[in-house]
Amino acid sequence: MASNSKIGTIWGFLKTRKKWWLTPIILTLVLLAALIVLTESSAVAPFIYALF
Repeated sequence: MASNSKIGTIWGFLKTRKKWWLTPIILTLVLLAALIVLTESSAVAPFIYALF
């Protein structure tokens, strides 16, 4: 991966600093952000809001 990309930078940080415990937190945040973006204007949004 290119070191100029954001993913490459995060991966390099995790690899060199041995902060592997941050990986599940980052993945959870990315998944929540994707859920928000994908359900922003869809018909599924009321059902997603009911879960939370």
